[in-house]
Amino acid sequence: MPVKKLAIIGDFNASSATHAATDAAIGHANALLHLPVDFTWVPTESILENFEAITQTYDAYWIAPGSPYKSFQGVMKIIEFARLNKVPVIGTCGGFQHMVIEFARNVLQIRDAAHAEYDPYASKLVINPLSCSLAGQTLEINLTGSSKAYQLFGKKSIKENYYCNFGLNASYEALLHNNGFRITGTDNGKEARILELDDHPFFMATLFVPQINSGSDQPHPLITGFLKSI
Repeated sequence: MPVKKLAIIGDFNASSATHAATDAAIGHANALLHLPVDFTWVPTESILENFEAITQTYDAYWIAPGSPYKSFQGVMKIIEFARLNKVPVIGTCGGFQHMVIEFARNVLQIRDAAHAEYDPYASKLVINPLSCSLAGQTLEINLTGSSKAYQLFGKKSIKENYYCNFGLNASYEALLHNNGFRITGTDNGKEARILELDDHPFFMATLFVPQINSGSDQPHPLITGFLKSI
């Protein structure tokens, strides 16, 4: 079986618990699945000048936590490439937020769709501050029965950990959902926590950080599902 190559798109910080957990979670899933998946952190600042080489080298992308990224445009370009070319991609925390913006700009044609972390006074804040910070919280999420997330978990209610202060502006939820970037996981307040793209091998965004809940004895279902899709 040929070795698959995964690019973790993000600005690696050794002191970040979510970054360390990302590396560990891939190891957990690899050990369970016996899949030859090699991974490399790709700094966002390197994307634009090395775009062709990156897209020719890697078979999948993980849009990592840790925004604001050093190159917003680089991250947008990778997400767009993965979406259009049906390359498996998962985005967690900050990755969720940027996958939403890419879809809003390039599919919904909201060209000035913005993230409050970069431009808090923008007119089209598709990603805005959460009414209450979720950082450090573990909360229940309800899954749609027809979703890939439900298929991977095998149940309709899960609990996951958050590290974020920003989320999808509720004013845009229906627009995304009705145009194919479906909301398949919500919290008890019905706010979006998982989105999945229709007609794609694996295009999933989670506002929570699944890698935090991964262990060597129990790899996280979303991560094993993602690696199996590569």
